[in-house]
Amino acid sequence: MFEFMPQFLLLGLVGAAALYGYKQMKRDAERVSERNRRAEAEVRTGAQGTLVRGSDGIYRVKKD
Repeated sequence: MFEFMPQFLLLGLVGAAALYGYKQMKRDAERVSERNRRAEAEVRTGAQGTLVRGSDGIYRVKKD
């Protein structure tokens, strides 16, 4: 029974690393697609940046 335990632990670690990598890749892909959408809208409208309103009410250029 205990002779299979190291394989199960290794499989669990590999699975956890794969899940973490998948979530990180998905988050990065969403961020890149949003940046591309913003860049396309800026090209279409001729803008030189996207403004966002801060908590103090002042508009500033959005940073990536």
